[in-house]
Amino acid sequence: MMTQINCIMKTIKLMLLSLLVLPAVNGQVPGKKRIDQSITLSESEFQLRFLASDELKGRDTGSSGIDVAARYIAEKFRLYGLTPLPGADDGYFQTVKLQETYPPEKGQLVLGNDRFEQGKELLVLRGSGIKLDTEVVFANYGLEADLEGLDLKDKILVVKAGSTEATNPRQFFGLIGTKQQLAKSMGAAAVVELYNSPAIPWPMLLNYLNQPQLGVDKDEKEQKELPYIWLQDSQNDQLVAFKENKISKASLEISDLVKKPIPARNVLGMIEGTDEKLKNEFLLLSAHYDHVGVGQSSDPNDSIFNGARDNAIGTVAVLSAAKTLGANPPKRSVIFAAWTAEEKGLLGSDYYAENPLVPLDQTIYNLNIDGAGYNDTTVITVIGLERTSAEQHIKEAAQNYGLTAIADPAPEQGLFDRSDNVSFAKKGIPAPTYSTGFTSFDEEIMKYYHQVTDEPDGLHFNYLLSYFRAYVLTASKIANDKKRPFWIEGDKYEVAGKELYGK
Repeated sequence: MMTQINCIMKTIKLMLLSLLVLPAVNGQVPGKKRIDQSITLSESEFQLRFLASDELKGRDTGSSGIDVAARYIAEKFRLYGLTPLPGADDGYFQTVKLQETYPPEKGQLVLGNDRFEQGKELLVLRGSGIKLDTEVVFANYGLEADLEGLDLKDKILVVKAGSTEATNPRQFFGLIGTKQQLAKSMGAAAVVELYNSPAIPWPMLLNYLNQPQLGVDKDEKEQKELPYIWLQDSQNDQLVAFKENKISKASLEISDLVKKPIPARNVLGMIEGTDEKLKNEFLLLSAHYDHVGVGQSSDPNDSIFNGARDNAIGTVAVLSAAKTLGANPPKRSVIFAAWTAEEKGLLGSDYYAENPLVPLDQTIYNLNIDGAGYNDTTVITVIGLERTSAEQHIKEAAQNYGLTAIADPAPEQGLFDRSDNVSFAKKGIPAPTYSTGFTSFDEEIMKYYHQVTDEPDGLHFNYLLSYFRAYVLTASKIANDKKRPFWIEGDKYEVAGKELYGK
């Protein structure tokens, strides 16, 4: 009898011991073993193959294919126990108000004896229809110092593209809004900017810009907008003529740009943190789930741009984090986001940053995923790795899976400011982009980047499994660290961060 009692007591002790050593269901930091159990090869491959399947037709913004992807992500969030964000539409969605803008059917500028036509030497970038004969005023770059003391009332302002610091077309675009508003505030009738950059030849620019453009609907349909026009001036002929005061009058006639709404949705879910204080801080895990849809390609037998690497991989990583952290909430709360319209100009993430469902000053970090592909399966490439104090967490998590986290190998490409992370970085939120491993933009990358070849077949699923797990471990480390991550001193977004968080 005593032997039997001892056996029973021993069994009870073992059961109690096992309960003590088992991780708690809530509030437990997911360690490597738990992450490995949660994120499996079979499920990761299934999700990748579904999101990048031909049936979703490349997940173009506004298409039925992206609607299927959005519903799939939302139902996974529901399955994983995530809750909708406050103020979300229809559960896990945030409606993003987009509109497609078509070039004007008619556009003509006459300067002296020269006549320029829309879609040829002229590109109407913004603005309402207008017809006028008026004076022209040349004002260098058209910035505040250049306009001081000028009379622009009802006149056409002519300026050079960019500024002394902004010397490439991407930077030119960044100044359009500023120049437009300055000209409007001084009563100008239109702005004509002289374009002469060899970085993007005029024919290439025409091919891209003289077609429907997608943007955020700012509810300005009833308001007149100042026309903003680019004029080809490859040889600086017009610039010389204006500088020498050879042109003083012009006539301009353009028809209205045609605009129509485009349906789009961000997909968002969250889990509440377990720490009474830290749960009021949010880690944002994000990736864009759109791609470029269907179009003409170099392969006559394929027109679907599946977007497996860009960015079904990122979407699956966020889903992996949602599953793991949804079952094991960390100390901080976590937002999981799948952005729409990244391929159209970061529109989904930018819309959220301007219309956040959780105050931005409570969002302490954004670990975003995007990428064109990989050419080194021993590394994880983190754009902005060294720019935030979470660097060590990222490196340690990668090492746990036999990988090495490396910084941006091509800083000249300006990648940090070309993905959804920058929508939050410019607000002050520390926000690197967690990419698959690449060490250069070689043929292996360009073979798939925005090509019909970017399909699930041929993906290195075992590498991606380690990549997903390392991402989730990184997120867990950041979400459980009592110390908030921040920008490294001197970073160009540090000042915005201090303003946002009141430091």
